[in-house]
Amino acid sequence: MTGLAVDDAAWASAWRRRAPADKLLLCGGLVVTALVLPAWPGCALVGAVAVGLALGPARVPARTFGRAVRWPLAFVAVGAVTAVVEVGTGGLGWAPDAAARAGSLVGHALAGGAAVLLLATTTPLADLLPALQRARVPAAVVEVASVVYRLLFVLLDSLRTIREAQAARMGYSSVRRSYRSSGTLAAAVLVRSWDRARRMQEGLAGRGLESGLRVLPETLPSSAAFLAAAGAVIGCIVATSLVIA
Repeated sequence: MTGLAVDDAAWASAWRRRAPADKLLLCGGLVVTALVLPAWPGCALVGAVAVGLALGPARVPARTFGRAVRWPLAFVAVGAVTAVVEVGTGGLGWAPDAAARAGSLVGHALAGGAAVLLLATTTPLADLLPALQRARVPAAVVEVASVVYRLLFVLLDSLRTIREAQAARMGYSSVRRSYRSSGTLAAAVLVRSWDRARRMQEGLAGRGLESGLRVLPETLPSSAAFLAAAGAVIGCIVATSLVIA
């Protein structure tokens, strides 16, 4: 267990042994389809297919997928509300096409988000970063993503250690103590994570590491059948959407 539910689901996914490029093409195609097709029925079909693939063939736990979608859903809801409110001479009010605008925004965002989560819950970042390098994504971008990914675990480890120490000292026994402990926890985690990141950087620099950390990535074979099925699914979504629309 890594401490990140999405990462754990990706490592345990039934699609773990599939080539990252295949899954990138599938999920990227779903995202593009969600962007270009109308919210109904295009985005509804994309979202249903993404969730169905995640919970079905990829065998991602429904609880993990549901928890992962909560924060994006809250962000989309806030964005939808702010997008349909307009300021006029009479103050705040609803836009004339508020329902259509909100529905379109929510539909496109949720469908694209479900496709991205399908990739995140089936492809560990350790597989995705070498695939991005082979796709000639700038090395600086890949290196920054790798460093941020590593520092997440430093942050989680610090958070877990300090919170367990606070709980052992009855730091969350009341509402007042909980607020105080939460503030102390945030400050302590920030300082400790910054210190550990600095020491990590100094250690690598002391070993003469001036470029990215080179490793031998695992090469997973591409599947023509998977790519054909992915193309067929996206084609069916587009055709069905055009026919219904």
